[in-house]
Amino acid sequence: MEELTLYLLENMYLDFQGDISLETVRNFLREDDSPEARRLLTKIIEENGVDEMLLTLADCLKDSISTGIRTEVIHEALNMYSDS
Repeated sequence: MEELTLYLLENMYLDFQGDISLETVRNFLREDDSPEARRLLTKIIEENGVDEMLLTLADCLKDSISTGIRTEVIHEALNMYSDS
């Protein structure tokens, strides 16, 4: 069971459901004037949409599946994406 559990954990992947578009992100960040929000929005516009952000975010969060995905972890992953 141990090997199967580790295999499943290592090969698990994340996906996002729902309508997540550039417009959706803009709506969420509309009243957020923080440098982080502006940097994220700029990066998404440069990448021509949210697809790359979602892929990068899922890859970053995969490492946290075993320890737990919390809001802080997602926030940090979004900042890493914005800075890349």
